[in-house]
Amino acid sequence: MHRSPSIVHYFLFLALVLQHSIPLFAQQSTASSQVSTFTMDAPQLQGTKKIWLYLPKGYENSTQNYPVIYMHDGQNLFDKATSYIEEWSVDELLDSLSAPVIVVGIAHGGDKRIAELSPYPNAKYGGGQGDAYLDFIVHTLKPKIDGSYRTKSNAKNTCIMGSSLGGLVSFYAALKYPTVFGKVGCFSPAFWFNRDPLNEYMKSIEKFDTKIYFMCGDSEGDDDVIKDLNTVEYWVNTKRCYCLKHNKKVIVKGGKHNEKLWREQFKKAYLWLF
Repeated sequence: MHRSPSIVHYFLFLALVLQHSIPLFAQQSTASSQVSTFTMDAPQLQGTKKIWLYLPKGYENSTQNYPVIYMHDGQNLFDKATSYIEEWSVDELLDSLSAPVIVVGIAHGGDKRIAELSPYPNAKYGGGQGDAYLDFIVHTLKPKIDGSYRTKSNAKNTCIMGSSLGGLVSFYAALKYPTVFGKVGCFSPAFWFNRDPLNEYMKSIEKFDTKIYFMCGDSEGDDDVIKDLNTVEYWVNTKRCYCLKHNKKVIVKGGKHNEKLWREQFKKAYLWLF
């Protein structure tokens, strides 16, 4: 039976909320010894933010500088004890590669998550504080990370990555801050949430050189996920020289809108982007 877009979007909206809620059951921590946390002021968001920090193996005994990945929904990246159902296992995956990269995970805002990760208000579901959230990352968090750790701070070595609304706001970050974020991991992006205003903003962009990894599953619950991704990828291709292999699109057969899909694709995205 065909479901109307409004019904499909309602269930996708529930997924946006439920998949990033508090853990269902108490779990033992699975975070590696390379992961630590701290809390900092987030004046742009009128509150504080908990930050997860992954430092690569050998960081303490090294003098080299490292690229940085900024990721949303920090609760779900490293630790099953803080994730809703499953974690991305970012630390274990990078440890297995001995990957020379720093990862900064930003806690989602709980009941403010939808607002923080959406660039524009949705007429039905609200939101629209993405500019303030990105302002926090660019002007408060990134300077703290660059000032406290040995980073390669230029755009070529700075990536932003997320899934669902995190994929939406990551792509938007690349549009708004092209001199800050030179790489993007855009997983299962919820472009439908801000489709029209995002498309209008894209019309004002003359050039797009950011390296970007697009990914979604073909069983995410809505054909619009793939259609919107294809539309955005086409726009990206019109804004750069076709000789530049700066974007990749992966459609995963059987892939669903969940951490399992994003965990399985994270390693592939990292290896392609870096």
